[in-house]
Amino acid sequence: VQLVESGGGLVQAGGSLRLSCAASGTIFSINSMGWYRQAPGKQRELVATIPSGGSANYADSVKGRFTISRDNAKNTVYLQMNSLKPEDTAVYYCKIDYRWRAYWGQGTQVTVSS
Repeated sequence: VQLVESGGGLVQAGGSLRLSCAASGTIFSINSMGWYRQAPGKQRELVATIPSGGSANYADSVKGRFTISRDNAKNTVYLQMNSLKPEDTAVYYCKIDYRWRAYWGQGTQVTVSS
């Protein structure tokens, strides 16, 4: 299983970005899919997760601004980020839980300028 992320970049505060993460390989059914981020000098933190069935979960810092979604037919998870703030600047990683293993993407940089 390989994860390929896209959609990062530089945006001004208040702007929007949409991240995508596509899983490839022999995949039948992915359990949880999610996004994490790591800012310079800080630990990696959860941004949002979405199970195969049920409600999404968000970090308090992004509630109301970010929306996670998934397309099971494409084995892809998305993160729509609106009203971006400079403190959202980080490397964003996608993660999937599949057959009792966790798989991580390579990370995509998101930079929000003030």
